[in-house]
Amino acid sequence: MPQQAPVNLAITTGEPAGVGPEVSVKAALAFLAEQENARITLLGDANLLQPPRRTNPRLIERLQFEPVQLAKPVVPGVLDSANAPYVVSLLDRALEGCLQKRFDAMVTAPVQKSIMNIAGLAFTGHTEYLAQHCDVKHVVMMLCAPMPKGFLGLKQPWDLRVALVTIHMPLQAVPGAITQAYVLETIQIVAKDLQSRFGLAKPVIRVAGLNPHAGESGYLGREEIDVITPAIKTAQSLGIEVSGPFPGDTMFDASALESVDIFIAMYHDQGLAPFKFVTFGGGVNVTLGLPIIRTSVDHGTALDIAGKGLADSGSMLEALRLAYQLAINQRN
Repeated sequence: MPQQAPVNLAITTGEPAGVGPEVSVKAALAFLAEQENARITLLGDANLLQPPRRTNPRLIERLQFEPVQLAKPVVPGVLDSANAPYVVSLLDRALEGCLQKRFDAMVTAPVQKSIMNIAGLAFTGHTEYLAQHCDVKHVVMMLCAPMPKGFLGLKQPWDLRVALVTIHMPLQAVPGAITQAYVLETIQIVAKDLQSRFGLAKPVIRVAGLNPHAGESGYLGREEIDVITPAIKTAQSLGIEVSGPFPGDTMFDASALESVDIFIAMYHDQGLAPFKFVTFGGGVNVTLGLPIIRTSVDHGTALDIAGKGLADSGSMLEALRLAYQLAINQRN
């Protein structure tokens, strides 16, 4: 049987003053060492992306560089708004490469949203930016991480997945953003991508409520009655295996992990606080609903340790592994 063509992954190396360049190089080399049927292109300033001198030449052969020049030299840990357009250009190049099929997937290192906004760039996050530039109205942010056998009583290894209905917005804006149509669309996008890209024929989905105790029959809020439950029932009528709404504090029941493929939370911290509590450093961020494959680390720029050689590249390595697997699934 002939070997498949190599999977080509692009890494946008993120905020240059953070740990992005460091973890990108480390993880790229580690991934290429374990996966021979892959090539990686690092996008960024060449001065930030030098592999160690004693790197195996066979790995370097499959590690390519697409240079993008910084506006100003970088001091590790010190943000400079002059380099904000550089960060955006990395995303634009990777996205263009994916749309043109030069890359099978893009993997993103962390960016510093605050400095990008100081520079006058309207940027709320990778997820929203990619959706806008792919002309997709609704995408879903999902984080996932492999859970080992024995953890929380698991009888077998399992993937913990958490998706969000709303993403980066003030908490006070969340109730108004949660409409029946939007919740239904989120469930549909999640179900479709878990089938087409993750290979799950009939994904099992749990949906959280918005209010404490899932509204407690309307005494603590009516969003569950008026919005979330009708969306779930409509999804069920379309053949999607989804249940809820569950109270946010009991939805992530350890005993249910092995029977649930994904949990959908209503807002950012409701879903990501429990996720990161048990997975921090090993999680992967995936954008569902895009015409391309995009994965990312689940941590920030870590400016306090940038340039010190202390950054853990584990999350970036997991992001590369997942991007590779999704690309293979898509081919098949």
